[in-house]
Amino acid sequence: MRVFMLGWEFPPFISGGLGTACYGLTKALDKLGVKVTFVLPRMVDDMAGTHVKLLSPEHSRVATIFQYDNFENVEFCAVKAALSPYSSVDQYNKQIESYILEKQKNTTIGGNAPMASAGQYCGDMWSEVHRYAAIACELASEQDFDVVHAHDWMTYPAAVAVAKMKRAPLIVHIHSTEFDRSGENVNQMIYDFERQGFHAADKIISVSHFTRNIIISRYGVAGEKIEVVHNGVEKCNGNALLQEAGIEKDEKIVLFLGRITMQKGPEYFLQAAKRVLDVEEDVKFVMAGSGDMMHRAVELAAHLGIGRNVVFTGFLRGEQVRKIYRMADLYVMPSVSEPFGIAPLEALNHDVPVLISKQSGVSEVLTHALKVDFWDIDEMANKIIAVLRYPPLSTTLKNYGNYEVRKLRWEDSASKCARIYQEMLVGV
Repeated sequence: MRVFMLGWEFPPFISGGLGTACYGLTKALDKLGVKVTFVLPRMVDDMAGTHVKLLSPEHSRVATIFQYDNFENVEFCAVKAALSPYSSVDQYNKQIESYILEKQKNTTIGGNAPMASAGQYCGDMWSEVHRYAAIACELASEQDFDVVHAHDWMTYPAAVAVAKMKRAPLIVHIHSTEFDRSGENVNQMIYDFERQGFHAADKIISVSHFTRNIIISRYGVAGEKIEVVHNGVEKCNGNALLQEAGIEKDEKIVLFLGRITMQKGPEYFLQAAKRVLDVEEDVKFVMAGSGDMMHRAVELAAHLGIGRNVVFTGFLRGEQVRKIYRMADLYVMPSVSEPFGIAPLEALNHDVPVLISKQSGVSEVLTHALKVDFWDIDEMANKIIAVLRYPPLSTTLKNYGNYEVRKLRWEDSASKCARIYQEMLVGV
């Protein structure tokens, strides 16, 4: 089985859960012997300073081709494109303008004229999505594969074009819709890309029934076209002790880890924190992540008078994430609309009890987790206090939750995807 897969991001070039999901899925497909060519947009010029080991790198006209040393059947193609996950149209425009100016500055300082490649990026996101689609088609023309598998909206135009060109079945994988990210204030361009991708696909993979219902009701897609494949989690090895610098030994740690954006509900986390701190003094609320609501969250913490008890760490990765999990007494995910939510699985994997929003896909697969409506900050606070005050409750949630999460394996998700690939080929 050969798969041409298009994604937004992949570790270590990662800014959210999609990269984690792509890594887990492709690693499991690799073990099944499925051959994958994974295409992702990269704006950087090289990969120096990362933990990626380049094996026999080749430089084609359109992509840098490389492999991880622990993948046998997966080949990665890094396409020079300015697309990046979670960017709004305005953020994209600022990003690309800054990048081109920096390229011009660097080459001018070196005594040369500005590089021609700086002008390759389009001035608006819509054009760049289609430029990326053209590059993907050029790359695909040199590849042999059976199916096309695309992750989230930025890759859909490329996937549709490649599938049509190669007459291959198209599978689109939805990890988050525009309604999750923006509520009712959707970006029409992004919605159109999503809708076109859904209707062009031969099969849609949704990460939850929660998201499947959104696709049916908001995009007019027939339910039989959509199959739910829940995410898994990488097994955690080891529980090394952590030097808890800056935090008193008797303080409890309540953790928010994720993008600090409207979708993730950071304001509800802080409002619940205020209610907890009204009755429990020795608690620190750690907000690990970055996003467009970061400044607003800092201001809200100050306005609520809890600034001394709230720690903003910024974006964390790798060992930093593992350390912050090991510090936590409770992980809270108060998402307003969460298609799945891998972080609670990671928390349980690190023996951290979790409190999650009912408005999430992961709530479908976890029984031993506390659940609350994202807007119910009083109930959220009550459940946080219960975990902090009653060790038997915390222990029960950790033990049963950890057992439960071990059954959510990427190998199972990959097997379901491989079955879908086979069904698509049989139907051709």
